[in-house]
Amino acid sequence: MCAKQVTKKPNEPVGTTGHEWDGIEELNNPMPRWWVWTFYATIIWGVGYMIAYPAWPLINGATPGVLGASTRADVVKEIERFDAANAEIKAALIAAPLASIPTDTALMAYAEPAGASVFRTNCSTCHGSGAAGVEGKGYPNLLDDDWLWGGTIEDIHLTITHGIRNTTDPDARYSQMPAFGVDAVLEPAQIDAVVEHVLAISGQEHDATLTTEGATLYAENCAACHMEAGEGDPTQGAPRLNDAIWLYGGSREKIKESIANARFGVMPGWTGRLSEDEIRAVAAYVHSRGGGQ
Repeated sequence: MCAKQVTKKPNEPVGTTGHEWDGIEELNNPMPRWWVWTFYATIIWGVGYMIAYPAWPLINGATPGVLGASTRADVVKEIERFDAANAEIKAALIAAPLASIPTDTALMAYAEPAGASVFRTNCSTCHGSGAAGVEGKGYPNLLDDDWLWGGTIEDIHLTITHGIRNTTDPDARYSQMPAFGVDAVLEPAQIDAVVEHVLAISGQEHDATLTTEGATLYAENCAACHMEAGEGDPTQGAPRLNDAIWLYGGSREKIKESIANARFGVMPGWTGRLSEDEIRAVAAYVHSRGGGQ
């Protein structure tokens, strides 16, 4: 609120605004001239800013301003500038055989940070910012040596490109585990026996009285995918069962749930969402995290 200016003569007592509370009166001192002119200047500056720059929202945007300034356009120009600066190394990354990228110092010097950026933006939601996954939730750890679909850079590139069990890419990796309980393939007691066998081959405490029956049932129903000793089969996306790494949990209850209800993890394919150089960069980044084959 801008109060009316009052000229006060020397030694003239200051009047009040008429506001009083608990014996305290509000004096009617005039605002300092410098403050008033500064206030007017800010109003003029605000009006000028609204004329010069985007200010008022419209249905599909905002008033452009006479200077045509656009922070979005500035960002686009910066992206184009960096794309132009990296065009040569991106072309080299795309042209290089995938297997040669991890041993090419120049390509990895670009692919590591570029892939890390792509990973944090697009992959960390499921696999975690450090690529350690989320145990028990079906999000694989990318730092270990267990690979559902293979850990070579070619395998990783294929998985990122097309995804797993999605409905949008006809070339997505695909396999499906039977629901042995839901589909009544095995009786509940038989499932319990298989669970004890899986606990045994993974080095956990188990009921030895059930493992013989469980081993037979495992050989008849599970070994075709998970292999005889539980070493898994990356060509089918069948996980290893004879170690301590578990995608959905390795407790007796979790293993029973997996056998009875089956698992069906889905990963999107990134073709069309990421450029080929970005897919190759993030494939090289994941491969270099420690678990790449």
